Amino acid sequence: MPKIVFVGAGSLVFFQKLMIDILSFSALRNSQFELVDIDVKRLGYVKRIAERIIRERKFPAKVHATTKRQEALSGADYVIITILVGEIEVISKDINIPLKYGVDQCIGDTLGPGGVFRALRTIPVIIDICRDIEKLCPEALVINYTNPMTMLCWAMEKATNLKYVGLCHSVQGTAMQLASYIGAPYEEVSYWVAGINHQSWFLDFKWNGKDAYPLLREKITDPKVYNKDTTRFEMLKHLGYFVTETSGHNSEYNPWFRKRKDLLRKYTRGGKWNGGTGYILQLYGKNREDYEKELEKTASGKKSLDFKRSHEYGSYIINAIQTGQTFRINGNVSNRGFITNLPQECCVEVPCYVDKHGINPCFVGDLPSQLAALNRMNISVQEMAVKAALTGDKEMAYYAVAYDPLTSAVLSLEEIRNMVEEMFEAEREYLPQFT
Repeated sequence: MPKIVFVGAGSLVFFQKLMIDILSFSALRNSQFELVDIDVKRLGYVKRIAERIIRERKFPAKVHATTKRQEALSGADYVIITILVGEIEVISKDINIPLKYGVDQCIGDTLGPGGVFRALRTIPVIIDICRDIEKLCPEALVINYTNPMTMLCWAMEKATNLKYVGLCHSVQGTAMQLASYIGAPYEEVSYWVAGINHQSWFLDFKWNGKDAYPLLREKITDPKVYNKDTTRFEMLKHLGYFVTETSGHNSEYNPWFRKRKDLLRKYTRGGKWNGGTGYILQLYGKNREDYEKELEKTASGKKSLDFKRSHEYGSYIINAIQTGQTFRINGNVSNRGFITNLPQECCVEVPCYVDKHGINPCFVGDLPSQLAALNRMNISVQEMAVKAALTGDKEMAYYAVAYDPLTSAVLSLEEIRNMVEEMFEAEREYLPQFT
């Protein structure tokens, strides 16, 4: 009976999907689930949903919910982290203060001023959770789904001795999109992807064993397809490879698409995920209110449950470790020579095989130079943000934002300093390490 702890069980995206995924494997149906959240209302919803899942399919699993993290972690085998530090009020500051200075973000949870400040808020909380894991279940595998993924995993690597992997659905999600763009069944495509989270590269993309990139490049001239994914098709056109994560996210991680109003108009068309200003505020505002209504419908039985297994990697990892049934994922791990032209010990997203021995990252070698160069721009920001969060070095936080590709394309050093100071003042209650 594996003991699986969800820290942040009231997550907007993950808990219900991952629990159903886990229980879809016969070897995991007697799992013991511990649900942890600081939001008592949300925790009540997800506990009722978990009980309903077990009841409707007559699973032998057990579930317990608590606001006491230490109580839940004792003896855990897997700890899944899906937390959010700060609600809509602080996230709006991540978006609106930079916007006042001319830095236009869509999501702002991975890089840019928003991503850096989210890391500054979240890293101390993640490390505090990890300290409890080190005391209460030091052999547990930590599975992190929280953003900014790369910075959080890098901080765990530097500050703890735990086994961990960072998971995101952007690789398999993008693969599904690419299959649809070329008219291929997803089951018939194969791919080899590596880089950093939200900026990994489809180094190889095949349909039934044949290179499918020529078919994909043809779609650059098809407005119906191109307009769904503007910035990623532009990067394919000019850099030669397709990148993971949606165009809205992707537009934030480089200096090319969001620095002028005319470029924003040109490249942020085609839908909400394609780069709209401050789209994250919809996700964590009105959408979050709607989410609680949906939780109540599901908990009360008014909304049906979907027991179809998703493409999230979490359940496959647990099943592979428990049973030895090998499975390949793309995981976020410390770079120990896996990508040879990115810095050692930064956090990279590479193919990994999972079996009874755990997470086994694959050797990739050099990325094409133009791709590694863009990754390194992001990595420099990540490195300084992690140092700032762990040490409370305010000046290092300023450097992180100053070297951000989008911010530096828009603002002067003095303007960046003024913006960072304003963000520190507005968010100081969430940044206790900076005194």
